[in-house]
Amino acid sequence: MSPTATAAPMRYMQGIAVPAESVRPAEFFARTRRHTTLEKQTAYAGLGGQDFVEVRKADILGGLLLKFSGSLVVTTPTGTAATTARWPYDLARQIRFTANGQSNIINASGLKLKVREFMSRADRNDRGVAQTVAGVARTQGTLASASESWGAGSASAVTAGTYPVELFWWVPVAEDDVDLAGAIFAATSSTDLTLVVDWETAGNLFTLTGGATAALTGTLQVIATKYSIPLGADGEIVVPELGVFHSLIQARLAGASNGDNETRLIGQGVGKSLLRVYYQVLSGNPAAPLPMTATNFGRQSWRFAGNETPDEFADGQHLREHNERLYGVDIGGVWGFGCHDFAAENAFRDVVDMGSTSELRLAYNIPSGVALTNPAVEYVAETIFQAGTGA
Repeated sequence: MSPTATAAPMRYMQGIAVPAESVRPAEFFARTRRHTTLEKQTAYAGLGGQDFVEVRKADILGGLLLKFSGSLVVTTPTGTAATTARWPYDLARQIRFTANGQSNIINASGLKLKVREFMSRADRNDRGVAQTVAGVARTQGTLASASESWGAGSASAVTAGTYPVELFWWVPVAEDDVDLAGAIFAATSSTDLTLVVDWETAGNLFTLTGGATAALTGTLQVIATKYSIPLGADGEIVVPELGVFHSLIQARLAGASNGDNETRLIGQGVGKSLLRVYYQVLSGNPAAPLPMTATNFGRQSWRFAGNETPDEFADGQHLREHNERLYGVDIGGVWGFGCHDFAAENAFRDVVDMGSTSELRLAYNIPSGVALTNPAVEYVAETIFQAGTGA
């Protein structure tokens, strides 16, 4: 009798079957090549519209760069025009990335993704790049790149004219561009990789009076950073360990108030690790972020269980200084961000196990003298989780 063939054992990573013997991280990194490819170029859908991009099924996906190029045309036959604090980076109101049935991998606004790029990369710096915020020229804390053009300042008056706009957003599919934790195996017909961009409405980006108008036209480019899947010395494909997803999920809660506030983080569960949680408190009409100062914020902390408080900062200025020392960028001034970071210095040591630390909460104090109008907190939880668990 002839011997019976035995199927090679398979491993399932991110819902995709891969031969177990092909998972050889050291050999993969020795043989792979990085590719930068244009996935799509199209006229953007317009303010209030939506663009849908299906990423091509090839290689291992590390991240996506979104580039908007266009023109802002402002007319003021009568009345006035001004931008709100949502301009320019929240032009992308919501950027969503899904992979292989995981609907909540990346789901955040353009500004939240912009600040995350600066927090995760020590070589990113905005110092010396001049932009106007609330009518004041700023050379740090704007998160702007020299290659970008805002067209008009943020929360600033705009005179009639045509202004070039160039904006970039990085969508970090992999948590780290070196070890590729969270990168997606894309080279199979069963892979489903989708990027959706919801563009903000004109009413949330501009304040117009009288007969003033603001129109934005342009194109969207989606550029992928991918890594080839090489053949090993035995002729079989070689892949890294792809057993986790990397996720950034934004949430908004209305009703922040003077005094102590606690916001429970959504999406907690076994198999998840919290890398950082960052947030803004917005107030006003139109809404603008409160700068992270000792005047606007009292004690800042995070908590779990009954009242366990591992990290506590005396006031907003203390947290702002702590964040600037971590990142080399002032994220708390112009945009009012605060961040409790467990990955910047030593993720292996500091990361928070969301399965064993129940009832994770963001705690922040707003002194009684701070005037609040329609206040809300917007936060992003950045996690790594096992591919077998939900987002």
